[in-house]
Amino acid sequence: MKRLFYFFLAMLIFINIGCGKKEEHKPTELEKIKERGKIVALTGYNAYSYFIYKGQPMGFEYELLNQFGKYLGVDVEIKVVKNINDMFTLLNEGKGDLIAFNLTVTKERNKKVAFTHHTNTTTQVLVQRKPKNWRRITLDQIKRKIITNPINLEGKTVYVRSGSSYISRLQNLSDEIGGDINIVVADPELTTENLIEMVAEGKIDYTISDENIARLNKASFTNIDISTKISLPQKIAWAVRKDTHQLLDTLNAWIDKILKRPIYYIIYNKYFKNRANFKRRSKSQFFSLTGGSISKYDSLFKVYAKKLNWDWRLLAAQIYEESQFNPEAKSWAGAVGLMQLMPATAKQYGAENRTDPKQSLNAGIKFLLWLNNYWSKYIEDKNEKIKFILASYNVGLGHIIDARKLTEKYGGDPIKWDGNVEFYLLQKSKKKYYNDDVVTYGYSRGIETVEYVRDILDLYARYKQFISTKENSDKHLAINIF
Repeated sequence: MKRLFYFFLAMLIFINIGCGKKEEHKPTELEKIKERGKIVALTGYNAYSYFIYKGQPMGFEYELLNQFGKYLGVDVEIKVVKNINDMFTLLNEGKGDLIAFNLTVTKERNKKVAFTHHTNTTTQVLVQRKPKNWRRITLDQIKRKIITNPINLEGKTVYVRSGSSYISRLQNLSDEIGGDINIVVADPELTTENLIEMVAEGKIDYTISDENIARLNKASFTNIDISTKISLPQKIAWAVRKDTHQLLDTLNAWIDKILKRPIYYIIYNKYFKNRANFKRRSKSQFFSLTGGSISKYDSLFKVYAKKLNWDWRLLAAQIYEESQFNPEAKSWAGAVGLMQLMPATAKQYGAENRTDPKQSLNAGIKFLLWLNNYWSKYIEDKNEKIKFILASYNVGLGHIIDARKLTEKYGGDPIKWDGNVEFYLLQKSKKKYYNDDVVTYGYSRGIETVEYVRDILDLYARYKQFISTKENSDKHLAINIF
């Protein structure tokens, strides 16, 4: 009996131990995003999703992503992907958390990804040229010379964007009309906008576009016709991996909320309804898709950046943050010009007229060189040193020295900015820290400086996505700091 008793007792203990074990929690995709503090979005590079204009990142997806980042409480990292098929591949390989792009929802795509609730709808249209004399003939005469019925596409050659839903739509249309349409899939580098331009220029006769995109481009290419619809209304949405259920639910909840708020329609109208602004951007030398320039001072930035041994786009990012490239800019504190020089700094480095771009740049660069020489004594890593230089330029060298002393005193790393000196600069707004024995320069509201450094580096990263350094001819100007 005792043996039987001990056997059952042992079994009971074993069962209790087994029941007491808890499965190890595997973090969800959304928890991973919040833990790392950023969400990685895949998007396209075009005139409405994401681009640079007059030094500023812009775009429908860009602005919506920033809204979603605020909703989650995380930063947003954007990866530009030119080929639509590559977006799906990179997403499913874990190279991004979501696709934020003007994607049409289709059955075929539903096999690869999970779509969010749709953000809007559009119709696919045929893009074709009007007859050469279209300005001198009536609308009825124009219609008699173009395709107004999809049936008449039989035997015609239509170029379409690689990876787009236009391919399957034309294949289905070919079946529906009982005749062959010669579908040519364009080079993956060519966007829908490129193909529309090729139609307008007479290089190809036909392409397909979403109606909202076609309407924008019609502002620039008045000789195209976009009136012939080839599809019913279709849903446009973002996409995530099929196994990221919590992220999908969160995205859907956010989409449902933002679609009820004016901000969504303000953003949508800004990029898809305001054709005049689209036309103005598309013709500007400061539009990253066509002009390739950041500002009218780019040539000066390249010369002065060489003196610093910086990538000129980094200098451009700092100056945009300072003055938005306005040489007349004046701050509440009395800083003036492109590089926002205070009177004492301008006088020290020889800028008599702070609104003169060359004088402002010359003095500002001398100050940056002096800061570079100072921090080179303590910090070898270029990535870190640039952060200390930018912070010192913004708030003053003394406050950054104080923050380094606090970092060292409280066990941090005084040659690391993120989470170390950055953290103790933020603490200098608290009495305990600005009254600390190691502090010389007292109180500092560090949040502006921390954001200043982050904003410049973020903008620099975006400039690198879009603006060439012209490495073939100007390699010496393109020293990449990061």
